[in-house]
Amino acid sequence: MSGFDNFNTDFYQSSYSVDDQNQGGYGYSNSENYNKQYGQYDYSQPMGYPSPGMMQPQQPYAGQIFQPTQTYTPSASQSMYSNSFDDEPPLLEELGINFDHIWQKTLTVLHPLKLADGSIMNETDMAGPMVFCLAFGATLLLSGKIQFGYVYGISAIGCLAMYCLLNLMSMTGVSFGCVASVLGYCLLPMIILSSCGVLFSLQGMIGIILTATIIGWCSFSASKIFISALAMDGQQFLVAYPCALLYGVFALISVF
Repeated sequence: MSGFDNFNTDFYQSSYSVDDQNQGGYGYSNSENYNKQYGQYDYSQPMGYPSPGMMQPQQPYAGQIFQPTQTYTPSASQSMYSNSFDDEPPLLEELGINFDHIWQKTLTVLHPLKLADGSIMNETDMAGPMVFCLAFGATLLLSGKIQFGYVYGISAIGCLAMYCLLNLMSMTGVSFGCVASVLGYCLLPMIILSSCGVLFSLQGMIGIILTATIIGWCSFSASKIFISALAMDGQQFLVAYPCALLYGVFALISVF
């Protein structure tokens, strides 16, 4: 047994001693250096968490269910925009379509002896003229004449010629839209002539008399409106002559 004890003592011999524990291992010199490296924060200070007893009580909800309180107030610019939307005119008025004025202009054309209102007739309303041009072309189509291109082409050339002529004759001047509006409204009697052409032939004596009457009706109504709108007193017959030439072309389309 003594030999075995000696072997055991020799096997476990080491140079390690208790004094070596104070030396650093694995790259750490000692505990003091470790505390210096990670000891910048003072853990002795108390944390800033409030205690449960110091919590502020929440305010109770004072609103109603499904009716939240309004916390958003519109700015001045938004309120200004909302007021401007409320004060905007209707869409038809912005587009320049006034049914009252259209009806008054139509009555003025249908009644040649009625005095025309210059303030209303000086408007550039194109809703009525477009409808009358389409109606004139439709009545020609019923009689077997497809003349929509001629109707719009002659209308454009006639409006341009009358625009140049009236600007030379009047002192105030006139816009192209006003000329086109007046000539378009005064095309209404020509629709009556083309409608009669659907029922009977206009190449006889009755057709000639009716055609001359319609041309005089259209030219007299147009000259009356131009005189009242442009304050051209005493020049109605001078204005009626070129108007009669223009409406005579439409009459030829209706007759032949």
